[in-house]
Amino acid sequence: MGTFVYFTEEQKRQANDVNLEAYLLRRGEKLLPSGREKRLASNRSVTIRGNEWFDHEAQAGGHTVDFLRIHYQMSFPEAMRELLGGNQGQVFPAAKKKEVPPKPFALPPENSNMRRAFAYLIRQRHIDRAVLIEFVRARLLYEDADHHNVVFVGRDENGTAKHAHMRGTNSWGDPFRLNVEGCDPGYSFHYDGKDGRLYVFEAPIDLLSYISLHPDRWQEHSYVACCGTSAIPVITCLDRMARPVEVVLCLDNDEAGRKACRRLEEQLTGTYNITIRREISAGKDWNDDLCAMSQDRSPEMMLGAMSR
Repeated sequence: MGTFVYFTEEQKRQANDVNLEAYLLRRGEKLLPSGREKRLASNRSVTIRGNEWFDHEAQAGGHTVDFLRIHYQMSFPEAMRELLGGNQGQVFPAAKKKEVPPKPFALPPENSNMRRAFAYLIRQRHIDRAVLIEFVRARLLYEDADHHNVVFVGRDENGTAKHAHMRGTNSWGDPFRLNVEGCDPGYSFHYDGKDGRLYVFEAPIDLLSYISLHPDRWQEHSYVACCGTSAIPVITCLDRMARPVEVVLCLDNDEAGRKACRRLEEQLTGTYNITIRREISAGKDWNDDLCAMSQDRSPEMMLGAMSR
């Protein structure tokens, strides 16, 4: 029979108050900026803020003790001893409880031209120039003035910007990716068509890559990039459509993408009377496919009319 370990309510509170960000950094984990939160580099569906965490793929979250139990497979007593200093001989700092009011959403300032954004998207990502122009004209894509990131904008039914995802244009180091603080997750980067078919992607560049690969009458369809794998932007798009008839899941061709597709199908099937199917890229994602197809094309030819 196992030994029962008793912890007081005060000890449980103290353990759950441990600053999860500080704890993970001490364990050698890498955290990526994501608005007011941090994203776990080893599992980017997990966001962390103070002593709270949320897994956007599993749609579950909690406080520090539960994180250790779920992500490090610790028992409850093991997690408690770890956080109270029993294993390391130290007590980790508590997360600050001071609540900071959320910063209102605002688009980053727009650059006077899109030279660097176009060079990145066309030369490195091989996105079709005509497709980019369509999104620029719809005010869904631009280059920011401060850092020359590509900004992918999500707008609501009235054309008001509600979401912005920034992607760095540098070709070295870890890619910079960040949702602007204060985003509404329901209005991530998307395009509204009229035929009732919705294509779902993880990243904006995958969305643009798929259209570049399948340009025939693409404007008739709807597209959404979840900037992750959350169902929230998909549900928002479906609720906005007059007659949704089909969802095409185009998430990454890896284990995380396959798992997310199964979860999305389960979530949508119980609510919408629609066809749900999956299209799978040959490589890890649709930009891999586009780059493989475009490797023999001349970047100078593709950039052609930029200076005209």
